[in-house]
Amino acid sequence: MARYYDLHPDNPQPRVIRQVVDLLRADGVIAYPTDSCYALGCRIGNRDGVERIREIRRLDDRHPFTLMCADFAQLGQFVKLSNAVFRQVKSVIPGSYTFLLPATAEVPRRLQDPRRRVVGARVPRHTVTQALLAELGEPLLTSTLLLPGEDEPMTQGWEIKERLDHLVDAVVDAGDCGLEPTTVVDLSGPEPEILRRGAGDPSRFE
Repeated sequence: MARYYDLHPDNPQPRVIRQVVDLLRADGVIAYPTDSCYALGCRIGNRDGVERIREIRRLDDRHPFTLMCADFAQLGQFVKLSNAVFRQVKSVIPGSYTFLLPATAEVPRRLQDPRRRVVGARVPRHTVTQALLAELGEPLLTSTLLLPGEDEPMTQGWEIKERLDHLVDAVVDAGDCGLEPTTVVDLSGPEPEILRRGAGDPSRFE
Protein backbone atom coordinates (compact mmCIF):
# COMPACT_ATOMS: atom_id res chain seq x y z
CA MET A 1 0.00 0.00 0.00
CA ALA A 2 1.16 3.51 -0.79
CA ARG A 3 2.00 5.88 2.03
CA TYR A 4 -0.15 8.99 2.12
CA TYR A 5 1.38 12.36 2.99
CA ASP A 6 -0.84 15.41 3.51
CA LEU A 7 1.25 18.57 3.05
CA HIS A 8 0.41 22.24 3.41
CA PRO A 9 0.63 23.73 -0.13
CA ASP A 10 2.46 26.90 0.98
CA ASN A 11 4.34 25.75 4.07
CA PRO A 12 5.14 22.05 3.65
CA GLN A 13 6.28 20.32 6.82
CA PRO A 14 10.08 19.72 6.59
CA ARG A 15 9.83 16.41 8.47
CA VAL A 16 7.36 15.04 5.92
CA ILE A 17 9.45 16.33 2.99
CA ARG A 18 12.43 14.40 4.39
CA GLN A 19 10.34 11.24 4.69
CA VAL A 20 9.24 11.48 1.04
CA VAL A 21 12.80 12.11 -0.12
CA ASP A 22 14.09 9.15 1.92
CA LEU A 23 11.58 7.03 0.05
CA LEU A 24 12.78 8.42 -3.31
CA ARG A 25 16.40 7.67 -2.38
CA ALA A 26 15.32 4.10 -1.61
CA ASP A 27 14.19 3.87 -5.27
CA GLY A 28 10.53 4.57 -4.61
CA VAL A 29 7.99 5.99 -7.06
CA ILE A 30 5.74 8.83 -5.90
CA ALA A 31 2.69 10.74 -7.10
CA TYR A 32 3.17 14.42 -6.29
CA PRO A 33 1.74 17.86 -7.09
CA THR A 34 3.29 20.38 -9.48
CA ASP A 35 2.23 23.82 -10.68
CA SER A 36 0.41 22.11 -13.56
CA CYS A 37 -1.19 18.75 -12.68
CA TYR A 38 -0.10 15.90 -10.46
CA ALA A 39 2.83 13.85 -11.70
CA LEU A 40 4.62 10.54 -11.19
CA GLY A 41 8.26 10.79 -10.21
CA CYS A 42 11.40 8.88 -9.25
CA ARG A 43 15.17 9.42 -9.16
CA ILE A 44 17.01 9.56 -12.50
CA GLY A 45 19.04 6.47 -11.65
CA ASN A 46 16.00 4.39 -10.65
CA ARG A 47 15.70 2.02 -13.63
CA ASP A 48 12.93 -0.03 -12.03
CA GLY A 49 11.04 3.16 -11.18
CA VAL A 50 11.16 4.31 -14.78
CA GLU A 51 9.66 1.02 -15.93
CA ARG A 52 6.97 1.20 -13.23
CA ILE A 53 5.94 4.66 -14.45
CA ARG A 54 5.85 3.37 -18.04
CA GLU A 55 3.59 0.50 -16.92
CA ILE A 56 1.22 2.76 -14.95
CA ARG A 57 0.79 5.05 -17.95
CA ARG A 58 1.26 2.30 -20.59
CA LEU A 59 3.99 4.26 -22.34
CA ASP A 60 6.32 2.82 -24.94
CA ASP A 61 10.10 3.27 -24.96
CA ARG A 62 9.86 6.33 -27.20
CA HIS A 63 7.75 8.43 -24.85
CA PRO A 64 9.91 11.20 -23.36
CA PHE A 65 10.22 11.86 -19.66
CA THR A 66 10.80 15.28 -18.11
CA LEU A 67 13.55 16.29 -15.73
CA MET A 68 11.98 18.38 -12.97
CA CYS A 69 14.79 20.73 -11.90
CA ALA A 70 15.07 22.94 -8.83
CA ASP A 71 16.52 25.99 -10.58
CA PHE A 72 18.31 27.29 -13.63
CA ALA A 73 21.73 26.17 -12.38
CA GLN A 74 20.57 22.57 -12.03
CA LEU A 75 18.86 22.72 -15.41
CA GLY A 76 22.17 23.74 -16.99
CA GLN A 77 23.83 20.54 -15.75
CA PHE A 78 21.50 18.35 -17.78
CA VAL A 79 20.72 20.29 -20.97
CA LYS A 80 22.77 22.34 -23.43
CA LEU A 81 21.79 25.99 -23.80
CA SER A 82 22.95 28.38 -26.49
CA ASN A 83 23.05 32.07 -25.58
CA ALA A 84 19.74 32.75 -27.36
CA VAL A 85 17.99 29.77 -25.76
CA PHE A 86 19.49 30.71 -22.37
CA ARG A 87 17.75 34.08 -22.52
CA GLN A 88 14.42 32.59 -23.68
CA VAL A 89 14.30 29.98 -20.94
CA LYS A 90 15.58 32.28 -18.20
CA SER A 91 12.77 34.75 -18.89
CA VAL A 92 9.95 32.30 -18.09
CA ILE A 93 11.20 30.06 -15.29
CA PRO A 94 10.07 29.03 -12.80
CA GLY A 95 6.77 28.37 -14.52
CA SER A 96 4.48 25.98 -16.38
CA TYR A 97 6.74 25.23 -19.33
CA THR A 98 8.49 22.07 -20.47
CA PHE A 99 11.39 22.53 -22.87
CA LEU A 100 12.89 19.96 -25.22
CA LEU A 101 16.63 20.58 -25.27
CA PRO A 102 19.82 18.71 -26.22
CA ALA A 103 20.87 16.49 -23.33
CA THR A 104 24.31 16.61 -21.69
CA ALA A 105 26.32 13.54 -20.73
CA GLU A 106 24.66 13.69 -17.28
CA VAL A 107 21.43 12.30 -18.77
CA PRO A 108 21.40 8.52 -19.31
CA ARG A 109 20.87 7.58 -22.96
CA ARG A 110 17.79 5.52 -22.06
CA LEU A 111 16.03 8.71 -20.92
CA GLN A 112 16.75 10.66 -24.11
CA ASP A 113 14.83 10.72 -27.37
CA PRO A 114 16.66 7.91 -29.23
CA ARG A 115 16.67 9.78 -32.54
CA ARG A 116 17.67 13.30 -31.49
CA ARG A 117 19.34 12.97 -28.06
CA VAL A 118 17.03 15.53 -26.48
CA VAL A 119 15.26 15.50 -23.14
CA GLY A 120 12.37 17.41 -21.60
CA ALA A 121 13.22 19.74 -18.72
CA ARG A 122 11.37 22.23 -16.56
CA VAL A 123 11.63 24.35 -13.40
CA PRO A 124 8.35 24.40 -11.43
CA ARG A 125 6.87 27.19 -9.32
CA HIS A 126 5.00 24.89 -6.89
CA THR A 127 6.23 25.24 -3.29
CA VAL A 128 5.93 21.54 -2.42
CA THR A 129 7.73 20.45 -5.59
CA GLN A 130 10.51 22.93 -4.87
CA ALA A 131 10.83 21.64 -1.29
CA LEU A 132 11.17 18.04 -2.55
CA LEU A 133 13.79 19.04 -5.13
CA ALA A 134 15.79 21.06 -2.60
CA GLU A 135 15.90 18.13 -0.17
CA LEU A 136 16.66 15.57 -2.88
CA GLY A 137 19.48 17.59 -4.42
CA GLU A 138 18.91 16.27 -7.94
CA PRO A 139 16.15 16.42 -10.57
CA LEU A 140 13.07 14.22 -10.39
CA LEU A 141 12.35 12.11 -13.43
CA THR A 142 8.72 12.95 -14.10
CA SER A 143 5.67 12.10 -16.18
CA THR A 144 2.21 13.69 -15.95
CA LEU A 145 -0.25 11.55 -13.99
CA LEU A 146 -2.56 10.85 -16.89
CA LEU A 147 -3.90 7.31 -16.80
CA PRO A 148 -4.52 5.20 -19.94
CA GLY A 149 -7.78 5.98 -21.72
CA GLU A 150 -8.42 9.18 -19.76
CA ASP A 151 -8.46 12.69 -21.21
CA GLU A 152 -7.63 14.62 -18.05
CA PRO A 153 -5.03 14.09 -15.32
CA MET A 154 -6.09 13.27 -11.77
CA THR A 155 -6.38 16.22 -9.37
CA GLN A 156 -7.32 14.82 -5.95
CA GLY A 157 -4.73 13.17 -3.72
CA TRP A 158 -7.24 10.86 -2.03
CA GLU A 159 -8.44 9.60 -5.42
CA ILE A 160 -4.87 8.98 -6.55
CA LYS A 161 -4.30 6.98 -3.35
CA GLU A 162 -7.39 4.87 -4.01
CA ARG A 163 -6.56 4.13 -7.65
CA LEU A 164 -2.78 3.75 -7.47
CA ASP A 165 -2.47 2.28 -3.97
CA HIS A 166 -0.52 -0.80 -5.09
CA LEU A 167 1.32 0.85 -7.98
CA VAL A 168 3.22 3.70 -6.28
CA ASP A 169 5.06 3.90 -2.98
CA ALA A 170 3.68 7.25 -1.83
CA VAL A 171 1.09 9.89 -2.64
CA VAL A 172 1.94 13.48 -1.72
CA ASP A 173 -1.28 15.46 -1.34
CA ALA A 174 -1.07 19.26 -1.26
CA GLY A 175 -4.55 20.00 -2.56
CA ASP A 176 -5.83 20.63 -6.06
CA CYS A 177 -3.11 21.84 -8.42
CA GLY A 178 -5.17 22.16 -11.58
CA LEU A 179 -5.85 20.26 -14.78
CA GLU A 180 -3.91 22.21 -17.36
CA PRO A 181 -0.55 20.65 -18.32
CA THR A 182 2.56 22.61 -19.16
CA THR A 183 3.17 24.36 -22.45
CA VAL A 184 5.75 22.27 -24.31
CA VAL A 185 8.30 24.08 -26.47
CA ASP A 186 10.95 22.36 -28.59
CA LEU A 187 14.08 24.51 -28.41
CA SER A 188 16.43 21.94 -29.91
CA GLY A 189 16.19 23.32 -33.46
CA PRO A 190 16.95 26.64 -35.14
CA GLU A 191 13.52 28.09 -34.22
CA PRO A 192 11.20 27.45 -31.26
CA GLU A 193 8.38 25.00 -31.99
CA ILE A 194 5.33 24.89 -29.74
CA LEU A 195 4.34 21.23 -29.38
CA ARG A 196 1.56 21.73 -26.84
CA ARG A 197 -0.27 24.83 -25.66
CA GLY A 198 -0.91 24.66 -21.94
CA ALA A 199 -0.63 26.65 -18.73
CA GLY A 200 2.42 28.69 -19.77
CA ASP A 201 1.90 31.65 -22.13
CA PRO A 202 3.01 30.32 -25.56
CA SER A 203 3.13 33.76 -27.19
CA ARG A 204 6.68 34.28 -25.93
CA PHE A 205 7.86 31.57 -28.33
CA GLU A 206 5.78 32.42 -31.39
